[in-house]
Amino acid sequence: MIWLWLAFTWASNLLALWVTSLIFDGVTYDDKFWALAVAALVLSVVNAIIRPIVVLLTLPAVIITLGLILLFINAFMLWITDKLVPPFEVSGFWTYVGAVIIIWLVNLVVHRVFKPEEKARGRELTA
Repeated sequence: MIWLWLAFTWASNLLALWVTSLIFDGVTYDDKFWALAVAALVLSVVNAIIRPIVVLLTLPAVIITLGLILLFINAFMLWITDKLVPPFEVSGFWTYVGAVIIIWLVNLVVHRVFKPEEKARGRELTA
């Protein structure tokens, strides 16, 4: 079941990064689909492994800012992806912030439409 979740997250991030590259000139991937696919995979893994650790370490700041710092943590995760996948580039601090917001919105829509968690729970209950 974890593979299904990982594949769904990867596909959702792939779509989100593609939409972000259409909206922002500062988000590029050299028009190579493989670079976008690898960037989506790296972003998924970074968000699954590194992000929870960073959120835990910055928990007091998250609480004090009422979660606003999470926007910058997500921008940091995108920066890590940018550094690990050379053809994928994001230029400028505000481009990172705007890109994170677009990625969040696209992922929100995809998760609302397909709801993988509820469908997986429904199958477990009927089995």
